[in-house]
Amino acid sequence: MSDRPKKVFIREEGPREGFQIEPQIFPLEDRVRLVEALAETGLTHIQVASFVSPKRVPQMADSEAFFAALRKKPGVHYSGLWLNEAGFHRARACPNVDLSGRISLYASDAFARQNNGCGAEEMLERQYAWMDLYDQFGIEVEAAMVMAAFGCNREGPIAPAKVVRMAKGAVELCASRGKILPKFYLADTMGWGNPDQVRRLVGAVREVLPDETLLGLHLHDTRGLGLANVLAALEMGVSLFDGSVAGLGGCPFAGHGDSRAAGNVCTEDLVFLCEELGIETGVDLDALIDCARLAERIIGRPLNGRLMKAGSLNAYRAIVQEAAQ
Repeated sequence: MSDRPKKVFIREEGPREGFQIEPQIFPLEDRVRLVEALAETGLTHIQVASFVSPKRVPQMADSEAFFAALRKKPGVHYSGLWLNEAGFHRARACPNVDLSGRISLYASDAFARQNNGCGAEEMLERQYAWMDLYDQFGIEVEAAMVMAAFGCNREGPIAPAKVVRMAKGAVELCASRGKILPKFYLADTMGWGNPDQVRRLVGAVREVLPDETLLGLHLHDTRGLGLANVLAALEMGVSLFDGSVAGLGGCPFAGHGDSRAAGNVCTEDLVFLCEELGIETGVDLDALIDCARLAERIIGRPLNGRLMKAGSLNAYRAIVQEAAQ
């Protein structure tokens, strides 16, 4: 029996994911044009840029200028990504950034050490200092995310017990401040997940999360199972998903040799799947397809989205309906 939600919420991460991983730096006006177009589709959360080291990620060196150039649409949350305290203070000093706190966790010790120089448990302990910082500036924690929840190229398969441990840790972290964790995301950072694994892990994590905590998935389409994993999650009642318009971006840890890893699940393909299943997204699919095609023109090469090439079924259904009248 299906527990499909009646409505899903999608966080759009294409602008940050896509422009950050590309080798070239694209004109500011093009990046602004894409974000502003996405804001007109009904998407209500767009991750715009990263506040990271300009030396390591020169594509994001002008994040302050990027945010400053945006004409913000009321009701849309324009977020930035930071990895350390310096990045957080850069984001906090940027007027157009909509700040919300997040708890960053790892299921893989190897991946945690690669990114942060510490194991998964120590990374969990470090989040208490982040809670202090958020409290200091009056910033509410929006979500926790556990990365490499389904598998790790460095560590291999991840035991569900490790992910459950991180979920418990996030809940306890918020409880220590008298708060309930609003959202908890499982991230398939390197594309190891499959539908059966999604069902098992969602079920296991649900057992330790408060009823009020919404569960979400951050899926990469690295090995072509992205939408299959979305469907499995929908059948389990998951209602939060991250997406990337046109399939922009890519996980730098999932490629082999010179091949490009796929980005997050393609947003317009995700919206199409949900709508075909009768699940509301609040997104204008045709407008989103136009955004995907705009992204492809900006990038200058074919991107991974399917619907941007085939179009939705709306036009064909209208033709058949008109012919029948």
